[in-house]
Amino acid sequence: MNILAIETSCDDTCVALVKATGKKWPKFKILSNIVSSQVKIHRKWGGVYPALAKREHQKNLPMVLKRALKKAKSASWRTKIDLIGVTIGPGLEPCLWVGVNFAKKLSQDLETPIIPINHIEAHILVNFVSKSQISNLKSQIFPAVCLVVSGGHTQLIWMRDFGNYEILGETRDDAAGECFDKIARILGLGYPGGPAIESEAAKLQNTNYKLQIKLPRPMIFQKNYDFSFSGLKTAVLYDFKKRPPKVRKSKIYIRKMAKESQRAIVDVLTKKTFKAAKEYKAKSLILGGGVAANKELRKQFKVQSSKLKINFLVPPKKFCTDNAAMIAASTYYQWLKRGTEGWGEIGADANLRLG
Repeated sequence: MNILAIETSCDDTCVALVKATGKKWPKFKILSNIVSSQVKIHRKWGGVYPALAKREHQKNLPMVLKRALKKAKSASWRTKIDLIGVTIGPGLEPCLWVGVNFAKKLSQDLETPIIPINHIEAHILVNFVSKSQISNLKSQIFPAVCLVVSGGHTQLIWMRDFGNYEILGETRDDAAGECFDKIARILGLGYPGGPAIESEAAKLQNTNYKLQIKLPRPMIFQKNYDFSFSGLKTAVLYDFKKRPPKVRKSKIYIRKMAKESQRAIVDVLTKKTFKAAKEYKAKSLILGGGVAANKELRKQFKVQSSKLKINFLVPPKKFCTDNAAMIAASTYYQWLKRGTEGWGEIGADANLRLG
């Protein structure tokens, strides 16, 4: 099964060509996985500007498709593509529609079925692209607790099996990645905020400084599985404003604040996720989304999974941020489950839910 996948939910224009075989535990061969980033364009805004992102997708998609075909050495793919998969949500609606319309046109030209894909599910299923990660687990994976954490989404999901999901909790305001972005903006660091915060935190070698910073861990002890990061961002802002200008601009302050804010976010994500894993007796923890690339988060999840003696699945960093290989994987799983029935009725849904 040859799959052409398209992802335009936010500010990355992505196209992949993937060969998939098998049923219960498919094998995936990634022939190409091209990502055209808009980070430099949106950096001056400190976040993604939807109208601008839409325009860039419209400009980039034909070129990204051409690059993906070339890398896959696939001038003849026009007659070999079996399925087209495209993200329909959740995401920024103007951006989603660019991908959906582009996929529809390809589908008509190639007379190839198109399958709508949930972006959140794709972040989960990309964990199953790597054969080495699941080859020795398989029957020991489900049920699993999944944490999808990115700039736009923070959701804790109960996964009974492929395609069988229940949302246990989610953010009530800012997503974790969005919180990273806003804190980085306060500190005068770059965009995207997650890597900038992580980089500054890693530079703090000596912690024996008189300067002390202590941030709250919002909702960490509440019995539910929801998150809230807006208050954490506000706490950083208040601390920043009360400091003398000389302190605010110092490397020590910026690095200490970066380290403390990163740890606060990681502490909340870890506490809530492992609480759910214990309560639901999960066999595995599955991590996905752009924030899953964070070294401290990956480290804490690995340590806690080992203590709890459950499996831990996390994608390679190149598959954490938005990409089309994850859309291709989800396309294949959807095809296995539902076939191509009703494939012509497809539209974008910015608030698409999982489950």
